[in-house]
Amino acid sequence: MKILVVEDQDSIRRMIEALVTGRGHQVTGVANGAKALEACMGDTPDIVLLDLNLPGLYDGFEVCRRLRLDPATRVIPILIISAMDDADSKARAADAGATAYYTKPFSPIALLKEIEKFKSRGA
Repeated sequence: MKILVVEDQDSIRRMIEALVTGRGHQVTGVANGAKALEACMGDTPDIVLLDLNLPGLYDGFEVCRRLRLDPATRVIPILIISAMDDADSKARAADAGATAYYTKPFSPIALLKEIEKFKSRGA
């Protein structure tokens, strides 16, 4: 599966990339929302792992909203991985169209199981 990792912190992005690459997935990593949207238009991923606190023009909420509005990316599973643990952020992410929400620090095993669920569904 093709997985897009959108995370502005290099160390966290590299850790997630290594985690999912180790399971045989093809991974692209980007550090901001504009690059995430560009990556999705160029080579549509099967899953997006998305941070909410992103620098630049588009935060994770806006990236999620824009992906849901585009027919080419509307049904892609979007898994939020964020340090924001408050109910408002979780509600905003759900309203934007997030499929699942993981709070940092997250369980790598739980994340891999979530990804595998989508793989078995043919995502």
